[in-house]
Amino acid sequence: MLWLSHDFRPALEVLPAISSLNASYSQASLSLPSPYYPPLPPGERRAFSDVRRTFCLFVTFDLLFITLLWIIELNISKSIWTSLENEVVHYNFKSSFFDIFLLAVFRFLCLQLGYAAFRLRHWWVIAVRNTSDLIVPSCFSQLFSQNAFGYVLPITSFVVAWLETWFLDFKVLTQEAEDERAYLAAVNAACEPAPLISPRPVSDGQFYSPPESLAGNDKQFLRQGREAMAVVEQILTQEENWKFEKTNEMGDAVYTLEIPFHGKTFILKALLQCAAELVYQEVILQPEKMVQWNRTVSVCQILQRVDDNTMVSYDVSAGAAGGVVSPRDFVNVRRVERRRDCYISAGIATSHSSKPPHSRYVRGENGPGGFVVLKSSSNPSVCTFIWVLNTDLKGRLPRYLIHQSLAATMFEFMSHLRQRINEVRISYR
Repeated sequence: MLWLSHDFRPALEVLPAISSLNASYSQASLSLPSPYYPPLPPGERRAFSDVRRTFCLFVTFDLLFITLLWIIELNISKSIWTSLENEVVHYNFKSSFFDIFLLAVFRFLCLQLGYAAFRLRHWWVIAVRNTSDLIVPSCFSQLFSQNAFGYVLPITSFVVAWLETWFLDFKVLTQEAEDERAYLAAVNAACEPAPLISPRPVSDGQFYSPPESLAGNDKQFLRQGREAMAVVEQILTQEENWKFEKTNEMGDAVYTLEIPFHGKTFILKALLQCAAELVYQEVILQPEKMVQWNRTVSVCQILQRVDDNTMVSYDVSAGAAGGVVSPRDFVNVRRVERRRDCYISAGIATSHSSKPPHSRYVRGENGPGGFVVLKSSSNPSVCTFIWVLNTDLKGRLPRYLIHQSLAATMFEFMSHLRQRINEVRISYR
């Protein structure tokens, strides 16, 4: 495991806050609570959670699937119109499959009204609906002797109904409750801002223009960068709370940490057999050249240089997960600092007049995160690389599906970075 050694700890203790994600796979969409942007009430934050939307889509699929099976059963031995007349007009509850279709319609209406229209946060609606699935099939005493569909339709209807129950109880309601607790904790923290962990010393070559000389947008860019730094500094100091997720054959490890306002944060730690200056040059100092070697990024463009340390960039990520995730574009504010024991690139999502959202891409958003390159005090030919990632890719992709692919994306980035380091070493010889 690539835990930070004691040689690297001093660098973390003076980190003013690191952040900035690789723009291609960015981070959460909400800014930290601040006096400029007070938190929204819970009812106004989000109309529909991603996991609830997935549940409603599954309920719709249930109705369509049962309807399709019923139509196939109608047409299996006679014409569909003759079968409809026998099962609907001359309805017999002991021999007709029409009840199965009505149950699917009843499920659909109950669940969509309860959990989509009224957005209930209780299981009583699905419990009442499932009672009908237990009682009505007991009347189908003659269905099992008719044909294969006498088994398929009732069993399928029953299994899908209880899958919906499991998904609502263990996924939808549970995750929404956790999100609500995290939000309330963040609101409470916003009411009484915590002091900074440590004073932020001015880095080498760090110069600021007087605040009076900065335009309104420039002030906002500087403030966003500092907010991102503060959050990631908190993440780094909670290393004992990081939850291990995956590792690869190179020894790179991915961890996660739940952060108020930003949800699940992914943290990659890797040991690189090269000087920290080389990684700083390739990853932090010239991000616009990353497209030459990093296949997870297709565009990286500097839109504005706010000061000597702060810039606004436009990035486009390549598709991921075999094309399931289409390319996203991002607008980020980045802050770069060079310190005695580490190099930092810090950033967060922002907006810029030169790059409004475009119909060609889904606009993703970045929360605080970043790249950190830690020097080794005992061996200058090795360094520790940390990548903090919390991404909201927007669109209609379920969040859990995105989270499952993030570790693979981070490992892929490390593979490209190691290959680039080897190429640069060869060119220096």
